[in-house]
Amino acid sequence: MKSNALGKLYLIPITLSNPGETTVVPEDVLPQTIKRTIDFVNYYIVENEKTARKFIKSIHPEKKQPELKISVLNKHTDISDHNEFIQPLLRGENIGLMSESGCPGVADPGAAIVKLAHEKGIQVVPLVGPSSILLALMASGMNGQSFAFNGYLPIDKNDKKQALKNYERLSQDKNQSQLFIETPYRNNKLMEDLLQILQPNTLLCVACDITLPTEFIKTKTVNQWKKEKADLHNRPCIFIIHKM
Repeated sequence: MKSNALGKLYLIPITLSNPGETTVVPEDVLPQTIKRTIDFVNYYIVENEKTARKFIKSIHPEKKQPELKISVLNKHTDISDHNEFIQPLLRGENIGLMSESGCPGVADPGAAIVKLAHEKGIQVVPLVGPSSILLALMASGMNGQSFAFNGYLPIDKNDKKQALKNYERLSQDKNQSQLFIETPYRNNKLMEDLLQILQPNTLLCVACDITLPTEFIKTKTVNQWKKEKADLHNRPCIFIIHKM
């Protein structure tokens, strides 16, 4: 019988690729605390149910899939559903929150559930795992003391150009590295835009397929990048710029 105590919201990072799509072994990039947490948690709020179930099976094959009670939280989820998702926490059940890739709550719709948990007095427990944003920054050689993650760039050509110019100026004025991402199938077009729009001496780091066998992380000036061809199509990438 459950007590009147509230459950805990566990923020569970997952691998940066879908299980089964690469040769990466989860144990190579994830701590044992994640498997131990999955062992006793049966309720989950996830961005993608199929991805979440594959991940749980890969990290904990003994876990019985029919026992999992999964709610889906993505850009299509109505905000009115959020309160329903956390009801198990109010009954004393623990919930695991998972992104589709990497850390939940960071560049991820799960942040709304974390905010709601705090409002309800529910303990939030972040677990250690890979973050493509921090791993890219670590490997870039750019300023890790002051940086900003800006999410996706605008799709409109003029708006995108203006945004890139603004980020470039901010990086120089504030000595602040500027990070952003793009939909993977648009990566090569974005790379072309970066080389056309940014100043020749601006540093540009391209970090893609992080933690995978095909990992590619390089920092060069825009002028140097113009001499190198990199195929980034459909590869998850983090882009970082810094004008010194």
